[in-house]
Amino acid sequence: MGLADLSGLAYPWDTLAPYVATARAHPRGLVDLSIGTPVDPTPAVVRDALAAASDAHGYPTTHGTPALREAVASWFARRRGVPGLDPDGVLPTVGSKELVGLLPSLLGLGAGDVVVHPATAYPTYNVGARLAGATPLATDDVDAWAGRTDVRLVWVNSPSNPTGAVADRAHLARVVAAARAIGAVVASDECYAELAWEGHAATDGVASILDPEVCDGSHEGLLAVYSLSKQSNVAGYRAAFVAGDVALVGRLLATRKHLGMIVPAPVQAAMVAALGDDAHVDAQREVYRSRRVALRGAVESAGFVVDHSEAGLYLWVRAADGAGPGGTVPADGPRPGDTVPADGPGPGDTGSAPCWGLVGDLAARGILVGPGAFYGEAGRAHVRIALTASDERVAEAVARLTGA
Repeated sequence: MGLADLSGLAYPWDTLAPYVATARAHPRGLVDLSIGTPVDPTPAVVRDALAAASDAHGYPTTHGTPALREAVASWFARRRGVPGLDPDGVLPTVGSKELVGLLPSLLGLGAGDVVVHPATAYPTYNVGARLAGATPLATDDVDAWAGRTDVRLVWVNSPSNPTGAVADRAHLARVVAAARAIGAVVASDECYAELAWEGHAATDGVASILDPEVCDGSHEGLLAVYSLSKQSNVAGYRAAFVAGDVALVGRLLATRKHLGMIVPAPVQAAMVAALGDDAHVDAQREVYRSRRVALRGAVESAGFVVDHSEAGLYLWVRAADGAGPGGTVPADGPRPGDTVPADGPGPGDTGSAPCWGLVGDLAARGILVGPGAFYGEAGRAHVRIALTASDERVAEAVARLTGA
């Protein structure tokens, strides 16, 4: 079974080029709130651990050092309400995106198999299914796939990228029960779990798929995917891991040994330090909280509506009902004086999507955001606004949105 050829598939973010040019031409410069890459310094505790381990003359272990796997298990117990995680069920990955994109292939899925992912979702879930030759199914409705024996993998993403919505324990438990009834694997992308702001996520925490209340005390058939990129500002380290079912992790480990998919030894040491230090995580969350409060207030002051966004690093924004960008012009038409087409080049977008009007409107103000069409049909009315800009750039965005 070979991998599908996706060489002709355009990378969505490349299609933003004309909007980037418009935003960059603003007399006070570009405010980039599109991608969501961390801009704050990597904590000293993490950098020091990386430097101390830099004499890495031997090959690292694919399974991760015992210290790293124990650190992940301890972190799950301390921060995620998951006691008793077996360190043998932990595997470091080269960032979380490669695991998301390759998991269907690593599990041996192919033609005739179905991979379920959220209706509004990070594109890599879809790409990973297609890469393996499987069929992606975009839905949030458990009833749409429950009982189907062709469903082999179910992706959960909570907190959601891009919407910031958070699934409660009852919903996650229903997903687990339905998947187990048909023998499907559940993979839960939980990368934004430390960034809960509102609603039940803020009061009860963001539940993991490995939470005893969700999985009935068993990790069988379950994988939790996590990245340290956001909470520890180490996106450049590509520091992530997958954890859960020991047997499933063992299958992934065996294949990854053959392929040489190994996290470098210094990065593994840095991950141990990052996972053992809660202070820098708490401090970074407060930085994002401050930026979120400022941006949300400005976005709403400018006449836009913020939906979901209970957790994570983004605001999920649309025009007010019945209004276009800024609440003044049709959502699928250009902003007056804007030379960028409002029905911009969304991948697979055959008609005008309201999100492109919002992208054009904000680009004219020098603010670059992500069009919701990148995340599926259900995202066509929204844009994603990242909180990952410096305090100075966030203040500048606030000034432009409020007219200050």
